[in-house]
Amino acid sequence: MATTKKKPGAQQTKSASGAAKGNSQLEKFFLDSVKDIYWAEKALTKALPKMQKAATTEQLQSAIGTHIVETQEQVSRLEQVFQALGKKPQAKKCDAMDGLIKEGESIVEETEDGSMTRDVAIIMASQKIEHYEIATYGGLVQLARTMGNEEIAGILETTLEEEKETDEILTTIAESDINWEAEQEDSSGQEEEE
Repeated sequence: MATTKKKPGAQQTKSASGAAKGNSQLEKFFLDSVKDIYWAEKALTKALPKMQKAATTEQLQSAIGTHIVETQEQVSRLEQVFQALGKKPQAKKCDAMDGLIKEGESIVEETEDGSMTRDVAIIMASQKIEHYEIATYGGLVQLARTMGNEEIAGILETTLEEEKETDEILTTIAESDINWEAEQEDSSGQEEEE
């Protein structure tokens, strides 16, 4: 028995909640993806303070501190998404974020305490995390819109914009002097004599 696929943009019947009816596979995928990023954000609330403590410069410590507060708000926003979906908040282990956090922990162990090289490594690890989150939230915003749920799309879009802003802040910090100072450090972590 052949199934008929609807063309992109074709009208679908919408339920009272705004989600497209008859697309339960997409709704399930969306919910699983929300559970996945919920786990990721909760894991970051534990991992970011360690990165903040390991950072050398006050500028990077401050930026991470700000993002810790934002991440806690992002967890709350995801709980709003679950509520809007009529679901209880539930986390599903995010293997990608688990790997990114482990990578971040290993770079701290492999770089010298108090060095600019450590800050460079923390920034790079943090930006990998931000890029993963940007990709995830960008996709979730579009899926929410596809399913006709502008309320959820708006909630997720707020977080997406925060993640983009954090990525830009990290780039600015790296470009300020940290990368140059790290390049001047010798292998023992001390700046080379001129």
